Amino acid sequence: MLSAATLPELLEANRKFPRHVTYLEGESGERAVAYAELSERALGILHHLQRLGAKRGDKLILLLNDNEQFIDAFWAAILGGIVPVPVAVGISDEHRRKLLRIARKLGAPFLYSDRRSLERIGAFAAAAGERTAFDELARRAFLVDQLDDISRAGKPAPAGPDDVAFIQFSSGSTSEPKGIVLTHRNILANARGVTEVCGFTENDVSLSWMPLTHDMGLIGFFIYMFASRIHVHLMPTELFVRRPLLWLTLAARKRATILCSPNFGYRHYLKVLADRPVEGLDLSSVRLIFNGAEPISADLCNEFLERLAPARLERRSMFPVYGLAESSLAMTFPEPGAAYRTIALNRHHLGVGEAAQPAAAGSRDAVELISVGRSIPYSRLRITGSDDRLSPDGIVGNIEIAGDNVTRGYYEDPEATAAAITADGWLRTGDLGVIEGGELFITGRAKEILFVNGQNYYPHDLESIAQQAEGLDLGKVAVGGARPPGAQTDQLIVFVLHRAGPEEFLPVAAEVTRLINEHTGLEVSEVVPVKRIPKTTSGKIQRHLLERSYEEGEFAAELAALAALREARRGPVSASRTQIEEKLRTICDAALEGKKLGIHDNLFEIGASSLKLIEIHEQIDREYPGAIDLTELFEFPTIAELASHLERKLASPAPA
Repeated sequence: MLSAATLPELLEANRKFPRHVTYLEGESGERAVAYAELSERALGILHHLQRLGAKRGDKLILLLNDNEQFIDAFWAAILGGIVPVPVAVGISDEHRRKLLRIARKLGAPFLYSDRRSLERIGAFAAAAGERTAFDELARRAFLVDQLDDISRAGKPAPAGPDDVAFIQFSSGSTSEPKGIVLTHRNILANARGVTEVCGFTENDVSLSWMPLTHDMGLIGFFIYMFASRIHVHLMPTELFVRRPLLWLTLAARKRATILCSPNFGYRHYLKVLADRPVEGLDLSSVRLIFNGAEPISADLCNEFLERLAPARLERRSMFPVYGLAESSLAMTFPEPGAAYRTIALNRHHLGVGEAAQPAAAGSRDAVELISVGRSIPYSRLRITGSDDRLSPDGIVGNIEIAGDNVTRGYYEDPEATAAAITADGWLRTGDLGVIEGGELFITGRAKEILFVNGQNYYPHDLESIAQQAEGLDLGKVAVGGARPPGAQTDQLIVFVLHRAGPEEFLPVAAEVTRLINEHTGLEVSEVVPVKRIPKTTSGKIQRHLLERSYEEGEFAAELAALAALREARRGPVSASRTQIEEKLRTICDAALEGKKLGIHDNLFEIGASSLKLIEIHEQIDREYPGAIDLTELFEFPTIAELASHLERKLASPAPA
């Protein structure tokens, strides 16, 4: 690890080192960019940004799907003292709405994007009454499509360790977004701590499919790898979603030593792998697979490692970690090369201040937790009670953090900053945990935040979307995350106040599912009718009580009755009328296993997640190359509608 005090110093120190960033685009397509090129390309882009008027201290939203374009623009901003603000492009209206909210919060940011993305934001803004906000942003936009000459270098700006390096807005949230301000000191202190624990060397090879708008993708698997002069390989996230098996195929081919994935990535890989053999895959070079960004399932770790054992993947390579954007990513690591450790605790005694009680593994009352190790160098962690006082080991409490890697607060949000920082300067993470045997085990959340596909979502945001359904008012909907016994991941559950019969509830459940799915791309596991929404004396919804009741099977009879009624009402699945309908049905059935999709069934009412939509689009594109855009699945959400639209497009003459 180099001794640089700022990111520009790091870039300069690596300029002559013989390593590459390799951008993987498929089975064989790739482009390698030498470390030496990064600085030259960044300065060329900086020239264009400065001509547009961007100067030191200005904010630059990076809205790009292309990894290479993102990295070039990121370094351009860093060298010019311009503060990069990564934002995910996404495929839903909520992603576009979030972008406009971030732009408003930043004041007068610049935008670095591509023409197609800008046009889609413009179309959304016009329909949503946000045209003025869009026009202001578009006037300060530079489109990568216009970049045809980077021969002239921009003028670098001086940077100090305590200057803002970039702002990371909370991932996935549809709420008024919070911008986590990270300095050069924060990031490089964390990089040193990570490197000292993991023993990264110039001989390591990393490969990541995580998005660069996510802290694990940008900080963990680009900046930290670059700081240790590792040969970096970046794979597009969408490519992993469409072809997850390619991830480990490429890892084996490149002899990767460092990999990463959140919980859902392992599940997605195993689902597509199914019963295919892996004997031809050699993963013996892999020494660490980082597992973080969402609650970790020990069962899923076991299943993944057992399934990949014939590929010579070492069991001790699984590396469960804990971190958050506020800590510049990493907070606690286990000992590299050690077998991961789990404990079984009674799920009913995990409240703040309670003593963790062992439970028989596999019993209904047991929840299996996995160790995420100890705090890394240059950072500190403590468990406290509700009064911020230190709790002894074995007592469940709030996780609070401090150190050179921890943010000073949230951008232009003194209220959120004050709420997050304790009187003695520690940051409240909102996570709950317990120390057992000197190691941290994450037990839950104090803040009501849901983890879905490695991103965070606020329940009240999803509730406001669900309340658009006819007859649902404020206070009649509660959204929670629950992991019933035997489940490997958290499930998104919507609880709806309903006192009539199941016949009247079915259309409500379908509408709620469609709204959340269509707006956010999230899959709703269940919509549950409840007789009451528990609240505190001050009127705050007690979502945790509903989640606990669901996990304990309290609503099983109602859900079984609804499932039976839904099946009876469906009747026989409607037959395909054309060859295209039949092909589309085959594609959807394969992606939406067990859904029994009819040609008039709405994809969003049955809960097709954004991952499933990408998978469906990938297969349609293979059958009919270039005929259907991913966004058209939102416009034509049934097989019948999509088939008719596709037939019209195929019948139209190709443009000259």
